[in-house]
Amino acid sequence: MTRTFFLMAAMLTAFLLPLKAQQSDPVQLMDKSRDLTMSGNLQSTVILTITEKNGAVRTRKVNMVSKTYGETEKRLMKFLEPADVRGTAMLIIDNKNTQDDMWIYLPALKKTRRIVSNEKGKSFMSSEFSNADMTSGSNTDFNIRHMPESGSNGLWVIESKPVNDKVADEYGYSRKVTTLDKNDLKIKKIDFYNFDGTLFKTIEINATVPRPGSREAYIMTDMFARNHINGRTSRVQFEQINTSASIPDNTFMSENLSR
Repeated sequence: MTRTFFLMAAMLTAFLLPLKAQQSDPVQLMDKSRDLTMSGNLQSTVILTITEKNGAVRTRKVNMVSKTYGETEKRLMKFLEPADVRGTAMLIIDNKNTQDDMWIYLPALKKTRRIVSNEKGKSFMSSEFSNADMTSGSNTDFNIRHMPESGSNGLWVIESKPVNDKVADEYGYSRKVTTLDKNDLKIKKIDFYNFDGTLFKTIEINATVPRPGSREAYIMTDMFARNHINGRTSRVQFEQINTSASIPDNTFMSENLSR
């Protein structure tokens, strides 16, 4: 009887250990977390607030629409205010396992141009968010591992390091550390580190709303970025969210950005 019990216990342990390892695999956790942030059909007014170290504030108002196609999310942002950026448009094709595509239309030049890979780390519209922060990013660009503290205090803490120097130069950082809620895999914050190892930026997710039709997926409605080096902050807030809007597919064509 005792021998049978221990044999059954050993078999159960052998079954559960791979399952537990799979559930806590850092790559799978980051993939799942990415999938949960896909917005689906969405139309919203977005307020981007940029605050200088001295307290000076600049505000940009944006109309944003997005639509999901399988593992790809397409997103269009058109700037409404202030006057000096009105008409500027940015198209993002956010791919899960391949390189993202980004285009920007500049009304002053009446020209649409593609944002190339070495511009990922550049500032998004003079804010503390980068162009790369506007996408979920492809996990294939990173070596991903748990940090030593990962799994404690109800949190997963996962490090993503660019796979090589070229990718690191494109993103503009040596590594990032993402903190996820262990229960629902919601992103709590992301810390970004310079090439000398210094923490230079933190993005915090302050508010979310559930995505209609899903028990797990969510829409990030309040994101706050703090630059620890220059003291500047930037905040993105979603207002007037509409998840039932009918969005034509040709909305997400680069040749239509000037409309």
